[in-house]
Order: sequence, then C-alpha cells, then structure tokens
Amino acid sequence: MGRRSLPRTLTGGPSFDRGRELVRGTAENTRDMLHPLFVVARGLRRLAVKAVRGWVRMPGDRRGPALLLLGSSLVIVALVPYGPPLAAAALVMAGAWAGRERAAEPEESGEVENDRLQALYEALVPYFATPQDPSPLYEHGGDWRTVFEDHAFDDQGRLTVLRLRYPGYFTDGEHGSRARIEALLHLKAGRGREYRFHWDEATNRLGLSVLPPLPTDIWAQRFVTVPGETVLGFTDPGAVQRTLPVTDGRGTRDAPPVVWRTGPRSTEPHLLVLGVPGRGTTTLLRSVALQALHHGDAVVLDGGGPGEYACLVGREGVLAVESSAAGALAVLEWVSHETERRLMAANYARANGRPPPDDIRRPLWIVTDRPSALSRLAAGEGRQDPQELLQVPLRLGRVANVTVVAGEHLEAAGQLGEALFAHTGARVVLGPVTAEQAAYALGADPHTTPAEDMPPGRGYARLGAGPVHRLQVPATPDPYDEETSEAQREAVLRLLPEWPAAGRPARGTP
Repeated sequence: MGRRSLPRTLTGGPSFDRGRELVRGTAENTRDMLHPLFVVARGLRRLAVKAVRGWVRMPGDRRGPALLLLGSSLVIVALVPYGPPLAAAALVMAGAWAGRERAAEPEESGEVENDRLQALYEALVPYFATPQDPSPLYEHGGDWRTVFEDHAFDDQGRLTVLRLRYPGYFTDGEHGSRARIEALLHLKAGRGREYRFHWDEATNRLGLSVLPPLPTDIWAQRFVTVPGETVLGFTDPGAVQRTLPVTDGRGTRDAPPVVWRTGPRSTEPHLLVLGVPGRGTTTLLRSVALQALHHGDAVVLDGGGPGEYACLVGREGVLAVESSAAGALAVLEWVSHETERRLMAANYARANGRPPPDDIRRPLWIVTDRPSALSRLAAGEGRQDPQELLQVPLRLGRVANVTVVAGEHLEAAGQLGEALFAHTGARVVLGPVTAEQAAYALGADPHTTPAEDMPPGRGYARLGAGPVHRLQVPATPDPYDEETSEAQREAVLRLLPEWPAAGRPARGTP
C-alpha cells in the first residue's frame, strides 16, 4: 500500500499561511490589550522595591512609628465612604505612572547613580550632623536630593562633578575638618584621579570636580621670558593669567606657566624644592640653572655626588661645580664675601647718587642640591656646616642680586636649617605626597587631592602668599645619561652655554 500524504492545508499553502497570520495577529492584539496591565505591574514592582529599600535604610528607632502611621492610615481609609475603592484606584494610577517607559534615562544606570549618591550622603552624615540640630540637612535615612545641588557622572559611572550644601555650624575654617571631608569624597568618588575642591564659606557650599592630567610632553627649551623671570613649570589653564608658546613633539602651542620672578624687587628672592626621591627635584634645579645662565652666573653644589650636573662643568658663566664638603665650603665662603661686597658697592653707589656698578648688576645664582648631605659630609670631616654659610646670601641676597635655589628630599627636610625655611618664599613640592606633607612644604593646603601615581616632575608650587598651583616641570634630563632619549638630549645640549674662549679666563671665578 502506498504512503498517504497529508493534506496541503496542514503542511503549508495559502490556507496554512492565513491561519498563522491570524494567530500572530490575535497574539499582538492580546498584548496590546494587556499592555496597560504590564505597565501597572511594572510600576507596582518599582514602588515595592523602593518601599523595601526605604525600610532597610530606615533606622530601627523609626520603624515603630512608621508602622503605627501606616496602620492608622489604613484604618482611616477603611472607615471613609468609598475609601477602599478610591485607595485601590490611587494605587493603580501610581503604579501606571511609576511603570511608564523612560527612554531618556535607562533604569539601570539611574538606579546605580542614585545608590552611589545615597551611599555618599549616608557617609557624610557623621560629619555634617549633630543631635542638637532641630532641622538637620544630613540625617540617617534622609534623601540626597535635599543637599546635592548638582552632580555628573562619566561614561564609566564615576563621579566627575558634585556640588553640595553643608550646615552653617560646620567648622569649614579648620584644616582638620576640611581634610576629613576631602579625604572622604576622594575615597567615595574614586581613587587614581585628582580632584579640585572649592569651599564657598559665605553660602556653605562645597564643589568637587575632576581635573585632567597635566601634559608631560613639554621639554627643556628657551622660554619667552625677560631677565629675572624663571619658568618653574606649567599648570592648569585658567589658573594663571599668562601663557607662553612652547614646542613639543607635535608643534607649537600656548601653555600656562608658573613664573618665578627674582631680583632686587622680588618678594620671593629664593626657592626651596622638596620632593620624593626620583620624582624630579634634580630635574627642576637643572632647568632653573640652564635658564639662569642665559643672563647670569652660577655656582652648583651637588650634595648627592652622582655627577648630575657634569654637563655644566667648564661652561661659560658656571663659576664652580662642587660635590665635596671642602669644595662646597670654599665656594660658599667666597659667595658670602661676594654678597657682602655687592651689598657695600650698591650702598656706596646709592649714597653718591650713581647707578650700581656693572659687576654687581649681573645675577649670581647658588644652586644647592641636597644641602643636608653636604652638612653630613662636613660633620664627618669635622668641618663647618655649609648651611651656616648660606645665611648671608639668604638674608642679603635680594639687594645684592644673589639668588639661592635649594633642593632636598622630603624625608630629609627636618635636617635643613631654619634660615632656608625662613627666607625661601617660593616653594615647590614634587611627587606623590600626602595633604599634610604638601601643607608642610608649601605653608598652605592645596585645593586638590594628590594622585597616588604621578609622573616625574609632577607636584605643587606656591610663590609667597599666593595660591597653590599644580605643576609639571619641563623634562630636563642629564644629557650624559645613557637612558636619556636622543630628542631630550639634544634639547638640553642646545641650552648649554658655550665653552669659554681660549685664553680668556672665566669671569668671577671663586
């Protein structure tokens, strides 16, 4: 017997296709009719989730009164005519409103951001709340929307901008109180980035913003400055009212510099650089020395002794480069006498109504790297402390056109003499330092949080009583170092002074 085939209407064909379309259309019609029910169900679920979260976050001492209030409300609704139907209708309308589609903001990202802001709010409660406040801004179980006026997140969900209110009784004028809040916000917003804090004491507002990293592609070069101006590094746009053209690997652009002014009319005639070892202290001193030699003479005292300043030996304007205790003492003794001679010559010229002589108008720079190491070497040999001889140029150097630049490791800052701290109005600190270390080195608190990982030459600078600036020192490596790149080596070699002419003695040799 042959095999029997199924009817065409059961396996395909026009009749089967029409039936399948009829079933699909019926399903779509059913879904459209049930769509309001789905919206209400989704909204009720969202309301239930929020209610559970609110119950979990609510302190234990408030749960009893909350239950009592809820029970009283249910009893009142039950006793009011048509109360239960009206309550059910209100619940359905609330569910429909909460379950509507929100295309502008995804639900998942909004929930994550709300949770992070609520967690930050709860973390601030112990610092901004007090039991004596009758209407506290910060309280357990409160809402972050009442105090956070502005906020923004990046594509990775990290906080980038925050502006909040704080109570008027908060001690925002004390360093310890501010430091605790800044450390907490730094921890909650995410480590590994630098944040700027703006305290508005008049309106009790605190702003937080993420700072972009400073560029590290600026090398040593001849900057467009006048005599008496030294570029310490570069900072954030808008932090200073001046820009300089700089050349990098891609071309020329304008960058905001931190310019230190020296000379007889300077209010910060001397510079002190403190830093973590290997983070650019010697690089900054080498950069300052190269700029100083354009218009003056210099002596270099290297307490580290590794030959970091060998490229300056014998150059025009470099009077001496010493790394031994005996050599440093001889040079500093000559510097002390030269400072006194310049001062006497300047006073004599002024008393007779004449301009100062040319031999005292040319700046003299004393660049001292790690003076504490020189002090230890001199003490081991039973010699005088070299830092004692620095007191004369530190006290009288501004009038005599003598400038002292000292660099020291931050860990050895306690071994520096009092004269260095008293007469160095310009300060720089380099490397990943804590807020306390930065305040100790600069005499003021920076308005940013130091990053955990900083490139060499990154730090802070403060000139006198001015604000604290972020700083990136231009790359000025030792050109004789084998690890120096060829481009940076050539950049430093182009800035070195020429060798003295044959048969002509170097002027002012000590």
